[in-house]
Amino acid sequence: MHRHGIRALRTAGTLLAAALLTGLPPASAAGAATTAADAVPRVDLTVLVVDDGGGAVAALTSELRDSGVPYRRVALTDPDRPVIDAAFLAEPRDGATGRPRAKYQGVILPDEAPYGLGAEERAALTMYEQTYAVPQVDAHTWAHPGVGLDYTDQGGYSGVLDGRPAAVTAAGKAGPFGYLDGPVTFEDNDPAVSESYGYAGRPRDGYTSLLDVPVDGGGRASLIGEYAHDGRRELVVTFAYNQYQRQFRAVARGIVEWVTQGVHLGRSRYHFAVHVDDVFAPDSRWDTERNCTPGDFDCPGGDGEGTRPIRMTAADARYAAAWQRTAGLTLDMVYNAGAGEEWNTEHGGSDPLTDRLLADRNAYRWVNHTYTHPFLGCVQDTSTVPWKCATDASGDTLWASRAEISAQIRDNHRWAVTKGLSVDRAELVTGEHSGLATLPQQPQDNPHLAGALADNGIRWIGSDNSREPAQRPVGTARTVPRHPMNVYYNVGTAAEMTDEYNWIYTRGSDGGSGVCETNPASTCLGAPLDPATGYASYIVPQEARIALGHVLTGDPRPHYVHQSNLAEERLLYPVLDRILADYRALFADNTPLVNPRHRDIGTELQRRAAWDRAVADGEVTAYRVGDTVTIRAPRGVTAPVTAPEGTRKRTLLGSSAFGAPYAGARSAWETPGAFRTAITLTLPTTD
Repeated sequence: MHRHGIRALRTAGTLLAAALLTGLPPASAAGAATTAADAVPRVDLTVLVVDDGGGAVAALTSELRDSGVPYRRVALTDPDRPVIDAAFLAEPRDGATGRPRAKYQGVILPDEAPYGLGAEERAALTMYEQTYAVPQVDAHTWAHPGVGLDYTDQGGYSGVLDGRPAAVTAAGKAGPFGYLDGPVTFEDNDPAVSESYGYAGRPRDGYTSLLDVPVDGGGRASLIGEYAHDGRRELVVTFAYNQYQRQFRAVARGIVEWVTQGVHLGRSRYHFAVHVDDVFAPDSRWDTERNCTPGDFDCPGGDGEGTRPIRMTAADARYAAAWQRTAGLTLDMVYNAGAGEEWNTEHGGSDPLTDRLLADRNAYRWVNHTYTHPFLGCVQDTSTVPWKCATDASGDTLWASRAEISAQIRDNHRWAVTKGLSVDRAELVTGEHSGLATLPQQPQDNPHLAGALADNGIRWIGSDNSREPAQRPVGTARTVPRHPMNVYYNVGTAAEMTDEYNWIYTRGSDGGSGVCETNPASTCLGAPLDPATGYASYIVPQEARIALGHVLTGDPRPHYVHQSNLAEERLLYPVLDRILADYRALFADNTPLVNPRHRDIGTELQRRAAWDRAVADGEVTAYRVGDTVTIRAPRGVTAPVTAPEGTRKRTLLGSSAFGAPYAGARSAWETPGAFRTAITLTLPTTD
């Protein structure tokens, strides 16, 4: 069966079935107005999700949501939920096209016979799927003949899957999982905890395995497969999962492609961008004796940067450029030119680091980080710990002025232009994301920030995703939330990194700060990490797993670190190498990592938000009639669309190739084009 094959939607038998389902007379009795072309139905590009509240359906819903696929959720536990009957699923005649209308292109159920779904509802779904060739996903079930599998005691396996490698079969690679290359290994993050359980059964007639595992006694048994029976197709998943597990994220794209038959609204890429903050500036160093950073407000004594500050050398810069070439990833250098100039002056007018970075200027992307990295929010009163916003005699908050903010942006940009750096003046990250609201001390943006951004043409300003993950406007600019990585700005060696990590993540009784015991968002380590080995053995895989988790959800938000992480023991590279190696071992060459720059990430987030609003407000109409797809969205909203290779977009004067290739399909953010009111795609003809 072709991956994107278009099944014949009508035969004489299915026409009769459709008539029974919708209450229409059969075609022979419908009158002269009903033609063979009329019988080809309109199928709306929406997925029906029947939700029992379990983790498997929640995971699949998250994949639909993250990639922009419209869906309708019916909660089985809701006493006021609609009844799933013929009228809920289809209409006998669509007013727009005059054709029978199927309201859903695919169905996701908790399992093959969900509790809470009545017998009449199940019968209606069966008839609907048979009539309109609509596929069904059984989100999580067990191996038994009712889903096309032998019981697990007949040469299969049931039990914990932690650490076990599963493989995509030849049919899976030729079908919905063609974007996967290496084994799909089940996570085993804690040997003391069973994280995944499954039922691997041997296929019976009508079942085609797409993902399987080796079993005792030889051979393999299936964990995901397609079961064709009774004129229907079911995708059967027989292992438990949640939306955060890597094995689910690896197969989630393929499940969506299968249930939509490769034609759907929504577009998914795997993004990874890394911002390196404070380039040219030194960073303060963690004091392993006092368990604080000299120069910080909560660390009395010491002069901060004067206590052996951490700063890259020319050798570190040379290594960064070489690493990029080998790794195939471009770093975004978020720079403070004035801090570099100060360093140069204080060190006799010699700065080999700046010379080296400028010599390799074209190897990197550059982002304005303000000239000297000041705090651009309220004026900080550091007489107390934690600091507070200073006020005037009337009790009004004192703020960094519009002129000061503007000068910091302008002077840094001018320096870059004079040095020949390829910098986009519309991109900005302020020091510590200052100027934006900073809870708890500063619950609002600096009121002068938006004006200064407009003065300098800033459209995209970096924000901290851990504080505010949603993009929002700041005057005429918009935020670009960034993920902080737990490779700290104030460490240059693995021992320093592990010492600070232990301080934050161990209990007071183990010599730590105890913060992990009082912060509900934190988890304490079982015991302090060994300073000699803890970074490589625990922190690196942990941080790589977290970052790769962001990537596999299709999250375009950048991750940010600091120039200190490229200095001394160069702590960042083992984390990045692990992320890249794990990604490339899992995915085929047709699914490369996308490495977007600051402005492109901002645009992506803005488009997604506009699309989600339009879908939620019911302002999107999209359907398929045979090999033609029609999409209408509000003016100014760009639609994400995915379709098979060979799809063409109709234009004013003919047609053109649709989209760009990714993961074995083609996809794009699309608009109707000149003098057209709808996006119209023609799908390729298949045998």
